[in-house]
Amino acid sequence: MKLTTREKSALFMEGVVTVILLLMLNLALLVLIVQAIESNPGLRDGIFIIKRSVVLGPHHYQLWSWENLFIGLMMIGDALVVWWRLIRRYKQMQLHHIIEELHYIANGHFDHRIPFRVSGDVQRVVDSVNALVDSVIHSMDEERAIEKSKDELITNVSHDIRTPLTSIIGYLGLIEDKQYNSETDLLKYTHTAFLKSKQMKSLVDDLFEYTKVRQTDTPLSLTKIDLGAMLEQLAASFELEAQKKGMAIGADVGETPLMMEADPEKLVRIFNNLVSNALKYGDGGKHINLVARRVSEAELEVRVTNDGPKIPKESLALIFERFYRVEESRSKETGGTGLGLAIAQSIVALHGGYIYVESDDALTSFVIHLPTEHAHPLAVPQRLKTAGPTA
Repeated sequence: MKLTTREKSALFMEGVVTVILLLMLNLALLVLIVQAIESNPGLRDGIFIIKRSVVLGPHHYQLWSWENLFIGLMMIGDALVVWWRLIRRYKQMQLHHIIEELHYIANGHFDHRIPFRVSGDVQRVVDSVNALVDSVIHSMDEERAIEKSKDELITNVSHDIRTPLTSIIGYLGLIEDKQYNSETDLLKYTHTAFLKSKQMKSLVDDLFEYTKVRQTDTPLSLTKIDLGAMLEQLAASFELEAQKKGMAIGADVGETPLMMEADPEKLVRIFNNLVSNALKYGDGGKHINLVARRVSEAELEVRVTNDGPKIPKESLALIFERFYRVEESRSKETGGTGLGLAIAQSIVALHGGYIYVESDDALTSFVIHLPTEHAHPLAVPQRLKTAGPTA
């Protein structure tokens, strides 16, 4: 830490005043001791005998003057006192600078950090203050992001509910005003209102599920399951629907049981969402595969792949965002709410795993990594952390 000219002058004056006071004190002590010796013959003779008997060094130097020894010792003591006073004053100045920096930060300059380095424990205080400010800034940014996220959630929900609700009110208004020509028109209006009501219910159900699984304290009904057996049953349940779409669905899980600790109901929700999306949006594709393997003793990997259209590169980093649709019009036609993948990502995170997507001209794969033990969550790879929401 650099001192200002004024502080350097103050430190210099502190040293000068201390030296003057110590010299005066030393002189007073020396005069008192000399007077005491001169007025006491026995003490004077004793000091003389001591001087004759004291021998210093290999050449046997004798101490002829006790005053010189006393003055030398006092000078050493004075130097130590002056050094202690100056160090003490310097640390006070350091503390004053630190307090000024804290007041500056407290006045709203949160991008400022204490720039200088000091010695000893004071530097630990400075480092702690800087770390505390960084933590506060990070918390404030997170709070702003949460508030923005809530506002976006309300906006998106309002928009997605308003559209079918407007249609429902419109068709029911036509019925209320008896603006229909036949029973066929009446049935058409009620049927349309019914479909729009189901669309609203689907959105509300997905929204409820999303907000529930987003809470980190959401309870899981954990049990030991064979993930391979679950995927085989899931593939069998979608076989008929896949045939209607002209697609084949299969599971490749190997012969060794893939045991893990999980909430089976919530895991089924993940794979249902992924397979349903593959059936809805995999136009032109012929195959859906559920592939599971053991990465290590503590980790399993599941790939839900299809050979449908490639997901655009610009959509890969956003696909797990709530209400995001790769193709807006197509998603609305198929009844998608845009929450399915966000729900899947949240459920995977609750289990201590992570999910990401890969897509090229040949295959689109949703890749899920899950720990075999819920108490030992997986670390998200750095390449996914820097990739945005897909991590």
